[in-house]
Parts: sequence; structure tokens; C-alpha cells
Amino acid sequence: MADRKLKQYRSFLTTEQIAAGMTCAKRNAKRIAEDAQLLFDAERYPSALSLAILSLEESGKLIVLRKMATVTTEQECLDLWRDYRRHTAKHTLTLMPERISKGARRLIEFKECVDDSAQGEKETYDALKQLGFYTDCLGDAHWSIPTEVIDGKLAEMLVRFAASTSLQERETTPREIELWVMHMQTGLTRPNLISWAKAMVAEGLQPEGYAEGLADFTFGLS
Repeated sequence: MADRKLKQYRSFLTTEQIAAGMTCAKRNAKRIAEDAQLLFDAERYPSALSLAILSLEESGKLIVLRKMATVTTEQECLDLWRDYRRHTAKHTLTLMPERISKGARRLIEFKECVDDSAQGEKETYDALKQLGFYTDCLGDAHWSIPTEVIDGKLAEMLVRFAASTSLQERETTPREIELWVMHMQTGLTRPNLISWAKAMVAEGLQPEGYAEGLADFTFGLS
């Protein structure tokens, strides 16, 4: 019985299952971000940083789950489950704070966060997460100690971003996923995104101004 419950699922999901999975990920990301903040306030910076990265990974599952709503082939589905469970594939959000600090404000300025060109950077953050938890022997037989590697400044940036990312407590509903599938029939494009956002507002699933905000954020995309 235990083995059956722990066996990883790798097939298609219904809109209801996707919505439930996104809600679970949101709640857990918020819980981990709150734990990270508690540790940061106690000046336990290495653990705070590692938990902040874990929270952002959990939030990154929302991106993968949304993609699952429109997959049509078994291979696409398997690839997304691989991304869902692979740490580096979920580091899209982890790369954003540094770019925000450099002035990035629109989606096109975060393009590297989602394509393969930032794979090395994603692996660096995953390694940093490990360095916040464990000692290791690196370089020329140098012992890495979490409290000597992770400082408060770096931890603060990621803890704050994890907290802001997980603020939204609204549950994802099956209707939201249905609308997403409906408006993404011809692909994930800016016009389709804005059309979806307007439908979300019309059905009371997002507040007034949401579509306009998304339009501004995606300015410059086709």
C-alpha cells in the first residue's frame, strides 16, 4: 500500500487535478517562505536562503502545471513531469530577483529565465541551495561551511522575493484552467494572454486592472 501511494504519477491531468495541484503548490510555497523569513529574522542566513530557494522552486511548479493543461502528446506530458520533479527546471523565479535589481520590469527582460541559455545559472542557484544546508569539500580541497558562504545580503534578497511571490492566497479553480485552455488554442502569445486575462476579470477570478497590468508586463512580446 505504501509503495502504491509513493509511486510518482506521470500521465495526463484533468483541469480539476491541475487546479488542485496549483493550489497545493501555492500553499506550500507560502509556508516555506514564512519559515525562511523566521530563520532570516533569527539571523540564520544559510538556512533562510536555502528555504527561500525551495519556496521559489515550489512556486515554479505553477508554471509547469499550467503547461500541462494544453499538452496533447504522451511525450510532452512525460517531459513536463520530468521538469516538475527536476530542481533546476523550476528555478525560473529564482533568477528573477537579480534581474529586478538591475531594472528589469517587463517579461521580455526575463527571457533568459525561461530558456536554455540560463541553465548554468540555474545550476548555480541549486548548488547555492545545497551550500546553505551542507558542508562540502570544494575547489582545491577547500571546506565549505554554510555560515561562511552565505551572507545576510544575498539571503535577504531571496527571502523577500520568495515572500512576495507566495503572497497570493487565492485558490486556483478548475474554471481558471478551462479558460486558459480555451484561450491558448493557438499557442501562448501576448494577444491570447491578454484575452485570457480579460476573461478572468469578467468572471470575477481576477480584480479589475489585471488585464491592463498583464498587457504592460508583456509589452514588446508578439
